[in-house]
Amino acid sequence: MSGLRARVVVERPRFRVDVEIDADAGETVAVMGPSGAGKSTLLEALAGLVPLDGGEIAVAGRTVERAAVPRVRTPPMQRGVVLLGQDPRLFPHLSARENVAFGPRAKGMPAVQARAEADAWLERVGLGGTGARMPHELSGGEQQRVAIARALSASPRVVLLDEPLVALDPVTASAIRGMLREQLAGTTTVAVTHDAGDAVALAERLFVIEAGSVVQSGGVREVLRAPASAFVASIADMNRMPGVAARGVWRGAAGQVLTSTDAASTALAAGDGVGLAAVFRPGDVRIVGAAGDNAWSATVAGVEPTLSGARVRTTEGVVDVSETAVAVGDAVWLQVDPARVRFVGMSSAH
Repeated sequence: MSGLRARVVVERPRFRVDVEIDADAGETVAVMGPSGAGKSTLLEALAGLVPLDGGEIAVAGRTVERAAVPRVRTPPMQRGVVLLGQDPRLFPHLSARENVAFGPRAKGMPAVQARAEADAWLERVGLGGTGARMPHELSGGEQQRVAIARALSASPRVVLLDEPLVALDPVTASAIRGMLREQLAGTTTVAVTHDAGDAVALAERLFVIEAGSVVQSGGVREVLRAPASAFVASIADMNRMPGVAARGVWRGAAGQVLTSTDAASTALAAGDGVGLAAVFRPGDVRIVGAAGDNAWSATVAGVEPTLSGARVRTTEGVVDVSETAVAVGDAVWLQVDPARVRFVGMSSAH
């Protein structure tokens, strides 16, 4: 049985979301994009909280919403979809056990059985023995675990995650990320995140949304290794220099020339004048004393201390170094090994 298939079209004032997304049964897909790109609108539409202006949503092979005639609009509670956000939104007057038992009881499960299953879910999320505690007696991380147990105890066909880890400290977030990976196995999931680490840890595929449209999609690691826009490069911590193909090499606007030993990259650059971006990691760039092969000039715009040295931001890329004597305003030459460079096509979101 198919998992999720959707085209979501929602008209906003001065903004239009038009996104096609799919997830196979049991698959987790990640969604990333800058603030205001339409990620939350997408999840709200899938959950039935925002009506479609166009498109169609199918869950497990059943159409739950269609904008065209004959119109279909299934109420949120009947879609088999749960949305889990940054705020756990636990019922404050109910214990952890009763919060988790709420969904099964609402579906008609006897109270004794629902509470027993709730205790089992609390055990699965690492909160065994806490069923009698009230939400105000739980830490933020514990509340989020209860919220996850409550969502999954309802046996949803699709789980929607809207950055549920963003408000947690790194240690707690890491622990819950691991728990999510285990508990979501076999559940169709769409996870919106701002963290590339979450996408790699939780998802098989990644959709990148900018200005209401998908600008890149594919395997998570493949997308992050070959960023097609400046936003994707930023989340992947990659340098991305726009330019054009020039008969097998990359040429920048100021005449810089970069080569790559990657066969797919040189094939992309085989034409002449086609938009092309050179991508490489800050740690693969060196500050050198003079011009040379795969080298270009830049001006230092900032120097930031890091755990392993410094990050030097220049007008033409970022460099990670173990130590540096450069200062803001210095003219420098940067160089990268052709084996560390890849060329990628450019999306409309340069």
